[in-house]
Amino acid sequence: MTDSIVSRRGFLGSMAVASAFPFVVRSTALGRAGMVAPSERIRMAFIGLGGQGTGHLLGGAWTYVPGGYVARDDVQVLAVCDVRRERRESARQRCNLMYAQKYGQADYNGVQAFNDFREVLGRSDIDAVLLALPYHWAAPMATMALRSGKDVYCEKPAAITIREGRNLIETCNRYNRIYQAGTQQRSEYEGKFRITCELVRNGRIGQLKEVYAYRLPGAFVPSEWTSNHSVPVPDGFDWDMWLGPLPWRPFGGEAGHTLSGLFVGDVNWSPHHYDIIQWTVNPDPTAPIRVKFDNGNVHYHYTNGVVVHSMDYPGESIGGEGGACFVGTEGRIAVDRSNLVSYPSDILSQPLRSEDSRVYHADSHSGNFLECVRTRRLTICNPDVAVYSMNAILIGGISLALKRSVTWDPVKCEFIGDNEANRLLSYSPRAPWRI
Repeated sequence: MTDSIVSRRGFLGSMAVASAFPFVVRSTALGRAGMVAPSERIRMAFIGLGGQGTGHLLGGAWTYVPGGYVARDDVQVLAVCDVRRERRESARQRCNLMYAQKYGQADYNGVQAFNDFREVLGRSDIDAVLLALPYHWAAPMATMALRSGKDVYCEKPAAITIREGRNLIETCNRYNRIYQAGTQQRSEYEGKFRITCELVRNGRIGQLKEVYAYRLPGAFVPSEWTSNHSVPVPDGFDWDMWLGPLPWRPFGGEAGHTLSGLFVGDVNWSPHHYDIIQWTVNPDPTAPIRVKFDNGNVHYHYTNGVVVHSMDYPGESIGGEGGACFVGTEGRIAVDRSNLVSYPSDILSQPLRSEDSRVYHADSHSGNFLECVRTRRLTICNPDVAVYSMNAILIGGISLALKRSVTWDPVKCEFIGDNEANRLLSYSPRAPWRI
């Protein structure tokens, strides 16, 4: 794939769609009646309308904003996109109905539906896109969106290979775009994870020695498709577009985030855990990481002396809803989405001092993204943060796949003296999806 990310026909077609609707000026459109003026609204498109994508758009799990983005006065949704026709048409109808009621315009039809995301990226009237995609599409589509001049909120995993992540960072820097990864524990849940991070960094448990991650990491490990099983593709489902860069295989039934045989470990839930751990451990991002494989688990050895274990802390009940257990020389803290506990208990009762260091503070993950779109400030889960955390998951997953220890050089983005492991840093995307 070249920098020309949309065909001429697709680009001209999308421009025709965008200009085919009458321009009607109402008081709400001018910012009156308490509404935000159009010039102040962030014009967005939503690509991927499964449970998570639709939740972001219309309200639901993982959004933390009643009514979703479409209910926000500072956002104008212009397009929805999905390879499943029923999903995109339902989203289009619901958005248009909501705006019709909001603006008092019964025939409102300003939200359009698309099957091919390149038509969305070709629209010059869209500022930002929210991507909630199958795992293999996240990094390639985010990269293409950044190249097209869009700011990007992308649900996890940020990338499924090391090379994808590196390319994502380079693209953000080159095109000066805003990117937010959907690892929202940094921003949500009453600040439990941020408080934990600051307490540990400021020595409240003494010197940090160990961290228990509660989940295995994971990695993309391509496998040959050998099954002959296939069923007819459901009507209205663009299977070829769903596969995208993956090797071709027949449709074998309902596809969710991914296909069997392509991953080892966990690239879905573990990004939340390891992102918080990296934030708190605060390792030297240029220092090598030794990943030791031991009986189905991995143990990360950082140069600051901290060891991260991909397992539960023995006997600790906290951790069922994400998070980790941090063990120091003078105590420990365990945190998940519903709980924050310390041993001894008075660690949590002593407030941080004015001279203590603080970390990036955001109380809303979606709000942080929109604020940064306006101000051009780095998001709380910007590409460097997201990719560094994702790389930890991927190198641990590669250790699991190979069933042996590896040593990672984050500067060169390769394993030290390990050709077998380095072959898993990327894969060959199916044409035409090469970036």
